Amino acid sequence: MQRQKLLYKGKAKSVYETDDNDFLILHFRDDTSALDGKRIEQLARKGEVNNRFNAFIMQKLADAGIETHFEKQLSSDEVLVKRLDMFPLECVVRNFAAGSLVRRLGLEEGLALTPSTFELFYKDDALGDPMVNESLAVTLDWATEAQMEKMQELSHQVNDVLKALFDAGDLMLVDFKLEFGVFHDRIVLGDEFSPDGCRIWDKKTKKKLDKDRFRQSLGDVIEGYEEVAKRIGVPLN
Repeated sequence: MQRQKLLYKGKAKSVYETDDNDFLILHFRDDTSALDGKRIEQLARKGEVNNRFNAFIMQKLADAGIETHFEKQLSSDEVLVKRLDMFPLECVVRNFAAGSLVRRLGLEEGLALTPSTFELFYKDDALGDPMVNESLAVTLDWATEAQMEKMQELSHQVNDVLKALFDAGDLMLVDFKLEFGVFHDRIVLGDEFSPDGCRIWDKKTKKKLDKDRFRQSLGDVIEGYEEVAKRIGVPLN
């Protein structure tokens, strides 16, 4: 399947049409952004690492019975995916307090959240991706009530699968964001799952091994991503 017209260029990925209207090609670039895209840098190997990481995670989720848009890896930095009608929402699952939750509520970073929480954000860079609730999403016709219930159910299923995977690598899956879309009337997991969209800490030292290394100028960003990948068995070659 050949890459054709550029459909969309996001912060870290470019989306291309193919000769089949049901499928798209995602190109993982080396771009890294923070502050809603106001700070952008190029980090060598990032596109390749995230592409391989995402392919590995999507396959693990598919093996667990969770349908994703992932079809196959095409190259070191490209993947073939189903073309979804995306919801303008980010679903966030939190297992430990970090990031905006700590800032909003004054919680101690690393506080265990039992049971895990589910939060919803409206995807709009100009507005800073504001937090919303399921009722507002339904009222504004971003999703139906049944679709919201399904996305929350799937988000917790993803969490159950991945918490165990990361725990086996002596890692804490602190939180993560997911995006969903519709493919032939089915709600399917889309976008990507990589250290760009989640928080992952070393279980013993609490060392941050995710995009917070970039946000907080901790250095060795890609080295952190690669360490996580190796611990959970992602093939990087």
